[in-house]
Amino acid sequence: MRMVRSGPLVGMFAQFTVLAAVAAAVGLGPLGWVAGAAFAIITMILLEHGLSSSGLSTYGPADWVTAARTTLIGAVAALVVDGIQRTPPVAMVVGLVVVALLLDGVDGQVARRTGTTSAFGARFDMEADSFLVLLLSAYVAHTAGWWVLAIGAMRYAFLLGIWSTRWMRGTLPPRYWRKVVAATQGVALVTATAGILPFQATLVLLLVAFALLLESFGRDVLWLWRDGHPVTRTRVIGRLLPRE
Repeated sequence: MRMVRSGPLVGMFAQFTVLAAVAAAVGLGPLGWVAGAAFAIITMILLEHGLSSSGLSTYGPADWVTAARTTLIGAVAALVVDGIQRTPPVAMVVGLVVVALLLDGVDGQVARRTGTTSAFGARFDMEADSFLVLLLSAYVAHTAGWWVLAIGAMRYAFLLGIWSTRWMRGTLPPRYWRKVVAATQGVALVTATAGILPFQATLVLLLVAFALLLESFGRDVLWLWRDGHPVTRTRVIGRLLPRE
């Protein structure tokens, strides 16, 4: 029987340690514990599969930073789900999210400086970011409206398109604007979670973030469509260009 690699296993135990610390500090009900435990176990399984598929035996230096950030995200997940039954501790949620976002700027630098960048690490980092945005969207949706869930669900809808549609499986060119849009989502959702702005101002901020997200994903989908349909693209261009 194959043994689980040390990285995911350590991460799972670290997750339970963080959950215990959160429970001791602000309390954590049964729903929160179930959500946190499920997050810890599922994350370990997915990371084990990711390492195996990538042919890696252990984490790189940057992956350990991402793993630390993931344990904070797991605690946020537990608090958000726990909030179904009781008022969640906003200060604790915001504090965990802010630290997780700050660490998001560290793992990439560590990977570049140590020369240990990898496809696994990039995917690990991306999925952690995406799930945090989904969690914050669910948290904010209680007060700002359920439409906010579309912010967190956008990338998962994009992935569904990749899995179900062949032309969406192309390779997108790098674009710095994606990072700007991602940062905007984080700022908007953290601000809404903290409740530091009036409701109307928060709503406008969330709408702007959503509009930028639609533009970014829409541009990527259009690029993939054109790249995956060269015949159609040639015909369209031929209709637009004057005949010689």
